[in-house]
Amino acid sequence: MKRTTLGAASVLALTAGVAHADYALTILHTNDFHARFEPISGYDSTCAEEDNAAGECFGGSARLVTAIDEARADSDNALLVDGGDQFQGTLFYTYYKGELAAEMMNKMGYDAMTVGNHEFDDGPEVLRGFVDAVEFPILMSNADISGEELLADAIQKSTIIEKNGERIGLIGLTPQDTDELASPGPNVTFTDPVAAVQGEVDKLTGEGVNKIVVLSHSGYGVDQRVAEETTGVDVIVGGHTNTLLGDMEDAVGPYPTMVGQTAIVSAYAYGKFLGELNVTFDDEGNVVSAEGQPNLLDAAVTEDQATKDRIGEAAEPLDEIRNEVVAESAAAIEGDRTVCRYGECEMGNLVADAMLDRVQDQGIDVAIANSGGLRASIDAGEVTMGEVLTVLPFQNTLSTFQVTGDTLVAALENGVSQIEDEAGRFPQVAGMAFTFDPEAEPGNRVSDVMIGGAPVEPDTTYGVVSNNYVRNGGDGYGMFVDAENAYDYGPDLADVTAEYLAENSPYEPYTDGRITEK
Repeated sequence: MKRTTLGAASVLALTAGVAHADYALTILHTNDFHARFEPISGYDSTCAEEDNAAGECFGGSARLVTAIDEARADSDNALLVDGGDQFQGTLFYTYYKGELAAEMMNKMGYDAMTVGNHEFDDGPEVLRGFVDAVEFPILMSNADISGEELLADAIQKSTIIEKNGERIGLIGLTPQDTDELASPGPNVTFTDPVAAVQGEVDKLTGEGVNKIVVLSHSGYGVDQRVAEETTGVDVIVGGHTNTLLGDMEDAVGPYPTMVGQTAIVSAYAYGKFLGELNVTFDDEGNVVSAEGQPNLLDAAVTEDQATKDRIGEAAEPLDEIRNEVVAESAAAIEGDRTVCRYGECEMGNLVADAMLDRVQDQGIDVAIANSGGLRASIDAGEVTMGEVLTVLPFQNTLSTFQVTGDTLVAALENGVSQIEDEAGRFPQVAGMAFTFDPEAEPGNRVSDVMIGGAPVEPDTTYGVVSNNYVRNGGDGYGMFVDAENAYDYGPDLADVTAEYLAENSPYEPYTDGRITEK
């Protein structure tokens, strides 16, 4: 039977005496690519071609092609997988939906991918088109898709692929709260990841498979829980929380993170790294060695010219829109998720201020923006429409509505309820201030809520502006679904933000203590 108890030292390094550990596999992996087909800046945003030529950019499909080719050349047995969220993030997705992602992934020769929540941003129809276009299986174990005819015969819970004469079992995971994060429609039901994975592990082991890899778009914390609470999982390739593992600056844990015998890996996001895990199994499928690192795709990685040319060709319809200079910023505007999902941030203030400024003359008192809708920072100097669209890629519209003070407090409680998970529901605000205690129980974390300089009144009705995603219950904001006088068809949030920047150019980024941590 598979599964013996190994110490960490036994797992992380082979010793000279384990001659029976005779199956070596290199797992190459990406996650949370978010349509970054072109190189990115140090702010995960658009990187100008002159900066790329100067060696200041990272990632991009052309570098990723080279890195994958070189990694395969160094290994005679490589598996290439993706941890989800290829969709959404730049104008490329807005224009091409999943078409360009499918083309690039086919070119790179991916073996499998799991479904990320953003694969559902445009509903089952766009996801189905992507599934039909790719030449590898798309996996998702913890969802019942039997009632959704567009997906029922298209996505598998798990699959088996053969590499060098051995069978590898692959299982997919997507966030259990995808119905709150995206638009899967009413016919897809998401379930607990642990039970779903264990069910597929049992099925695969029953078919004689003893090497099992989970492709998990569920976040680093959930991945650790899955590793702890299941048996039979050898490797978890993570996604969703944009987690960097390794021994470099900003890494949040070791690469791999070992939980029992399970090796957990993740390679940040946006194509900035290519993860490379070298794992060795013994004859019974036990992991006896697991080591590697995310490889930084910087200027030292040569761009594949054919891929660079193809991306350039695909970019031509987008250039007129994104190259337009809309404003200047006096300094870099911080929008990184590691800041904005934990507290007040400069990008959150910019977007919330822009929203409130646009509709304040309509009797609107406060603005609430979900930090998950802020996807990048902006560097100092000229600000282009392309940069604004990279920050705000979702084509959300302004929504105005009315709720009581009690409901507003409930919304703030929801916003800070999952701060320990770096959840995108964290609220950025304007026209109001509040304090939160991350150590308190969820539901009792918010205090000192002020609106217009006065304490919030529980029974008073306030005018609110947010985006249509939040107003319709996204990111757990279900308390807004039945709001009074709701209007979801305002201008595009990116346009509103660009116009606000233009009106206040050169823009001075700032925080002012409107959100404080107790």
